[in-house]
Amino acid sequence: MQEAIRNSLSTALAAIGISVEAEKIPLEFTGDLAHGDFASSIAMQCAKDAGMAPRELAAKIVELLRSSTELGPTSIQRIEVAGPGFINFYLDQKVFADTLQDIISDPSSWGRNDVHEAERVMIEFTDPNPFKEFHIGHLMSNAIGESIARLMEYASAKVLRANYQGDVGPHVAKAIWGVQKLGVDPHDSSALGKAYAAGAAAYENDEKAKVEMDAINTKIYDRTDENVNEIYAAGREASLEHFEEIYKTLGTKFDHYFFESETAPRGMRLVEKHKDVFAESDGAIVYKGEQDGLHTRVFITSRGTPTYETKDLGLLELKGEQGKIDESITVTAHEQADYFKVMLAAAKHLPEVRDIASKTKHVTHGMMRLAEGKMSSRTGNVITGESLLADVAEAAKVRAAESRADDPEQLSQDIAVAAIKYQILRQASGKDIIFDRERALSLEGDSGPYMQYTYARASQVMARARGENVKIMIYHNSDPIDLVRLMYRFPGMVERSARELEPHTVANFLIEFAAAFNRWYAEVRIVDTSTSSAQVESAHKVAITEAARITLKNGLYLLGIPAPEKM
Repeated sequence: MQEAIRNSLSTALAAIGISVEAEKIPLEFTGDLAHGDFASSIAMQCAKDAGMAPRELAAKIVELLRSSTELGPTSIQRIEVAGPGFINFYLDQKVFADTLQDIISDPSSWGRNDVHEAERVMIEFTDPNPFKEFHIGHLMSNAIGESIARLMEYASAKVLRANYQGDVGPHVAKAIWGVQKLGVDPHDSSALGKAYAAGAAAYENDEKAKVEMDAINTKIYDRTDENVNEIYAAGREASLEHFEEIYKTLGTKFDHYFFESETAPRGMRLVEKHKDVFAESDGAIVYKGEQDGLHTRVFITSRGTPTYETKDLGLLELKGEQGKIDESITVTAHEQADYFKVMLAAAKHLPEVRDIASKTKHVTHGMMRLAEGKMSSRTGNVITGESLLADVAEAAKVRAAESRADDPEQLSQDIAVAAIKYQILRQASGKDIIFDRERALSLEGDSGPYMQYTYARASQVMARARGENVKIMIYHNSDPIDLVRLMYRFPGMVERSARELEPHTVANFLIEFAAAFNRWYAEVRIVDTSTSSAQVESAHKVAITEAARITLKNGLYLLGIPAPEKM
């Protein structure tokens, strides 16, 4: 429809003597359905070239459009000039009736598009470090990365989910030192977190301990110490197994796992091979990013160990070996943005990784802060991503126990995932988040559980309709309600999210749509078999409900949020 409207506008402008390519004509969904379904500001954009006032030009364009057959008699109900020169389009009722039919006849295709058809896209996200806890940053990266992966799949791309985990480095040395000093079991993932915390504290305050940990770090790479090797192997395995449990809860299954133990030697070889690209500084090897308008960063330390920058060069090389990649997306914290720019600038000088570096996009997320006084972990420690999930799930158990769910324990976990993910995804990725548990769990609106509840409500209506033998019927002469007009916009919102790599567009649409459904639900009696005429009307309302249920289910899926049938 958007393409037809743009083509018609381009033709009308040409008749006036103004040449504008159809794809460059602005056309947006209206902010208020009272102003139509689509609006264009093209008259304001071209008024000066036409030598007319914007409203005068808009009126001339509308006159030409009304006499045109290009849009078709069953597509546009009416066209109006509004405000300073906007052109508003109201779609015909048949468009919305056809939309309901399309949704119900092929639910799994609703919202899909071909923006990235035939493309192979790798998305790297989550990236926790073995030997450390799964922190809130990893939770944010996972929520954003998984949603982008699903959006890209809906845009017809072949998506490869990748997870890059830091299984070597100073943090591992600190954890192993902590295991040795505390005598804890390295097979216990929770004990590893305590060991790391002890090592990290000692590293900052105890010079002798710092020297010991630096020595352990070297041994991790050269594997010359049997005790260090044993602790390392046990701790790595325990951490990775525990992370898999978290990924399952969050609804993510990775296709590729990359590890710093693999990327480090590759990166070292690349840096050493291309000494002309790098420089020596105080015994370290650096890349002088000033030549790219950036800053200098160390790639190999004076002790001869690789930094994150060098490991990421090795990671690029590994990614480039995974077959044809059209686009590589990495989701990390915003604080790594400048670092990432320098690493990619250096990579573009290296022929082995130049191609994959040029295809790499960096999507950043902000920081999550907790509303003061509203939450503390059950242990009283710093909140991690894992403890946040557990705390929110615990708070959701009361509501889950009162629900109709067959498995209240699973429902409490689903509610927790929805509460956290929606708060992360409801705003642009790079922004910081204030997480308020009570607001996140609310069923009153602007929360993940509110959308889940709306889906469960629609599902229960459909169960009742089946129980009373009300069949789905779509009446093409029925005036479209705002809920259906809003529903029509779903594919456009999904496409925009996929183009911009911004899940918040779908998240904000879906919360608005859920509210619209609940208003409609409160205003009408959907399943009504009291009279024959009521049953006829009910059949159409049930069709709207089923289409709304499908829209909610597909939208929740794109956000990585479970869709429980009962709440």
